[in-house]
Amino acid sequence: MAQLDAMSQHITFESKGPNCWQCRSFAITWDIKNPYGCNLMGFKSRLIPSLEVLRADGQACRGFIPKQVKPTEIIPMQPSKVAPSVISTTRQVWEA
Repeated sequence: MAQLDAMSQHITFESKGPNCWQCRSFAITWDIKNPYGCNLMGFKSRLIPSLEVLRADGQACRGFIPKQVKPTEIIPMQPSKVAPSVISTTRQVWEA
């Protein structure tokens, strides 16, 4: 059963299509009517660009370029430097 679950989670790129959110060319635009864009193909759309390409061409987007993932640097948490006297212990309630 566990092996079946692992196989169902492993969906290949060819069967599902590209994920625009993981593509270098994907862009969020300031256009309210067309919030998504593809810098590689040069268009804006209401839908995710890979869906527009699939709708127009009938095939999955071939311009997918995966984003380069930067290694994350783990920064240790530092205790707060705020003096205890600065923190207010009283609570003010505002009434209308």
